[in-house]
Amino acid sequence: MTMSEADLILYNANVLTIDPEIPKAKLVAVKGERIIYVGDDDKLSDLEGPKTQKIDCRGRTLIPGFNDAHCHILAFASSLLSVDCSPSVVSSITDIKAQIHKQAQKLTRGTWIRATGYNEFYLTEKRHPNRDDLDEVAPHHPVKLMHRSSHACVLNSIALSLVGISNETQEPPGGMIVRDLESGEPNGLLFEMNSYFDSMIPSLSQEELEKGIRLVNKKCLSHGITSLQDATVHNRLVELSTLRGFRERGILVPRLSVMLGIASLGELQDCGFSPHSGDDAVRLGALKIVLSEARGSLYPPQEEIEEKGLKAHLDGYQLAIHAVDESTVEAAAGVLEHVLKRMQRRDHRHRIEHCSICPPNLLKRLQNVRAVVVTQPSFIYYSGKRYLKTVPEDHQRWLYRIGSFFQNGLMPAAGSDSPVVHINPLLGIYAAVTRRTEHGEELLPHERVSPLVALKMYTQAAAFASFDEVVKGSITVGKKADFALLSADPTQVSPEDIRGIGVEMTIVDGRIAWQT
Repeated sequence: MTMSEADLILYNANVLTIDPEIPKAKLVAVKGERIIYVGDDDKLSDLEGPKTQKIDCRGRTLIPGFNDAHCHILAFASSLLSVDCSPSVVSSITDIKAQIHKQAQKLTRGTWIRATGYNEFYLTEKRHPNRDDLDEVAPHHPVKLMHRSSHACVLNSIALSLVGISNETQEPPGGMIVRDLESGEPNGLLFEMNSYFDSMIPSLSQEELEKGIRLVNKKCLSHGITSLQDATVHNRLVELSTLRGFRERGILVPRLSVMLGIASLGELQDCGFSPHSGDDAVRLGALKIVLSEARGSLYPPQEEIEEKGLKAHLDGYQLAIHAVDESTVEAAAGVLEHVLKRMQRRDHRHRIEHCSICPPNLLKRLQNVRAVVVTQPSFIYYSGKRYLKTVPEDHQRWLYRIGSFFQNGLMPAAGSDSPVVHINPLLGIYAAVTRRTEHGEELLPHERVSPLVALKMYTQAAAFASFDEVVKGSITVGKKADFALLSADPTQVSPEDIRGIGVEMTIVDGRIAWQT
């Protein structure tokens, strides 16, 4: 057999291809940005030439690059520039106040302070901070403190005034202003209100944003992530253009699939876009709908989401429906049943994002509409303790049913929802395999999956979820040369050791993008 001279050869490797035709190999050869050979080391001399770069993997494990199927890139960048109030840094509201006070000392009066990542469950006081807490330490600076979930935040008095929220302000559709029971004054805690006031808060400067994106890029590559799927409902064409610009300039190296909010459908039509517009570097993803019950009832209403979903479906777009609790997952199933009843599409791959609580009847309904579930195994690790304490027992048994998703043909893919939790895919794999929290408790151990199946969620299944399985997701001849070299084999070490595996090298487009 005549072989092409390779530009890059990785040999003496333990290659987990995620390709059922050739599940394991020792050598991978690359020409340009594509894989040209997967096989044994005995072909090394046939493939190498005078200019071939050779990497001796010394028996370490080579896998397809990780693909985070659900994250929020611009929010992640912003969080890396914000005051860190996550449970790993703070344990009380007193700690949060100290962190914000420290930042206030550095900034001129009137400058916005952004803080992020608090989780009231892990705070000593077991409550949310409020405007008074923030006023005490930053009386001359507007403060926005984001909850870890990104679905709630706290503003201090100056910030509330600047965005026009007072005791006379009516809740916007789907949002909720928490108020003092006696005076009716907002206490600073707001749910599902980001879209209401984000335009009133100064955006990051271009310099700040670029700094944040460079930090995102480094974190992704250092964890072997070669593809990102941005799932931000507020995205419009301008955000798609911004992210494409960062990719083209090499500031953000991983490939991108970018969702837009369902409200952008008209803009896409006016500008001549079609489903999956773009290329292997940056592609238009699904159109996203967020379902919430912040005020006790479904928002948007069922009829409205079915109407919006149908318009996108008829135009050939993929839907991604954010649904967390049983009632919103039920509503999402209803949307997919509605649109498919009106027009069948053989390979729609409509997605349910999160699908956190899913009892058997809903599993069956999602199976019937051929939904793709995109879940977050890392939530088991980071939030499992809270789930065990706060989720009612009759709902706990349906939490993050990864094993059941596979058994019911839902093709689950995995993402981090970063910046909600750490972006490291190996922590997600650990959680899917062990069902253990970071504190050691077990959550539905019968829903465990094997390490190989968990690895597929972050590679093959993630590529399938964005219609990209032809170009990535496995180490297969003809696909893009995106790899991660691991310090150990997650399918061979003990489950407890998976979270300690490190990434030693990340390759994108056949070029080393990061290494230890």
